[in-house]
Amino acid sequence: MPRMNLESSSSIVTGGASGIGEAAARQLADAGSRVVIADLQEDKGQSVASELGGLFVKCDVSNVEDAQAAVAAASEMGPLRALVNSAGLGRAARTIDRNNVPADLTQFEFVLKVNLIGTYNMLAQAASAMAQTEPVDQDGSRGAIVNMASAAAFDGQIGQAAYSASKGGVVGMTLPVARDLSATGIRVNTIAPGLIDTPIYGEGEQSDQFKAHLGESVLFPKRLG
Repeated sequence: MPRMNLESSSSIVTGGASGIGEAAARQLADAGSRVVIADLQEDKGQSVASELGGLFVKCDVSNVEDAQAAVAAASEMGPLRALVNSAGLGRAARTIDRNNVPADLTQFEFVLKVNLIGTYNMLAQAASAMAQTEPVDQDGSRGAIVNMASAAAFDGQIGQAAYSASKGGVVGMTLPVARDLSATGIRVNTIAPGLIDTPIYGEGEQSDQFKAHLGESVLFPKRLG
C-alpha cells in the first residue's frame, strides 16, 4: 500500500514534547507535514515545535476547547491528515493498601480522563476536520489516526488497574471508531508498546534504578525500549 503523501499537510501529535510522541512528530516532519505539538509541557513543546518548523499548542487533551484549538491551529497550516494520540500518564496504586484502605478514586478517574477520554476527544475533533478535507487519492483517503495503548491493556501488573483500564478502553474503542470513520476515508489504528524509556518514569537516580529493574523483566534484550 502506498504511503499517504503528507507534503504541505498538517498533523497533530499529543504528548509530542517528549518520548514516543516526540519521535512521532519528528517522523511526520521528515515526511513533509507541518506538525502541531499538543502538550502541557510548554518549554519542551515550544523547543520541539521550533526545531521542526511546527507550532506548539498548550493542550489538555480531555478539554474540548483545547482540542478544538489544536485542530484549528493545524488546519491553518494545511489540511489535517494525521493525528497521533500519544499523551498519557500513569498513577500506580494498589486496589487496597497495606492497611486495607481503598485507593483514591479521584486518581483512578484522572487517569481514565486523560488516557481514555482525552484520546477519544482528540480523535473526534481531528476526524471532524479531516472529514472536511479533499481526498488525497482515488480511494478517498482523507487522513489517519494512531492511538497509543500499551501492553498493559492486555497484561497489566500490580498497581496498574487505572492505567490498564484506560489503555484497554483505547483498544476497545478502536474498531468501532474505525468503522464509524471508514466511510469518510479516515483510518484508525492503535498500537500497544511494551516497556519504553520515556519521561513517564520520571528522572533521577531512583527513576534510573526503577527502569533498570523493569528492564530485567524483559525477556530479551533485558532493557527498556
